[in-house]
Amino acid sequence: MSGEMRWQDWINALLGVVLFITPFVFGDTSQTAAAWTAYVGGVLLFVFGAGSLLFRWNPTIEYLPLIEGVLLFLAPWVLGFSGITAMAWSAWVIGVLAFVNAGSVLIMGGNLTGRSAAAH
Repeated sequence: MSGEMRWQDWINALLGVVLFITPFVFGDTSQTAAAWTAYVGGVLLFVFGAGSLLFRWNPTIEYLPLIEGVLLFLAPWVLGFSGITAMAWSAWVIGVLAFVNAGSVLIMGGNLTGRSAAAH
């Protein structure tokens, strides 16, 4: 595990945990679409972040949380839970944060903390 870790990988993992626990925090575990969006989206964000931290995945893997951020943002409308305010806002906010976080890695070339291509 040579090279430094990107702070964006930590953020992705943290966003995944936060998204996963939102149904429990807001008491909306009975809402199937909203809860499953939080569970699946949270696990995926965590896997993308933790995978990048542990396995030093190629920076181009940041396209996955970028795409997931867009899908999370659209999920309340597409899956019909935009009326469940707390869960919808959770998806919107975390979707935007995941998009911006992954986008920052891609804009900076995936090498924000000095990791070289040889360290991958």
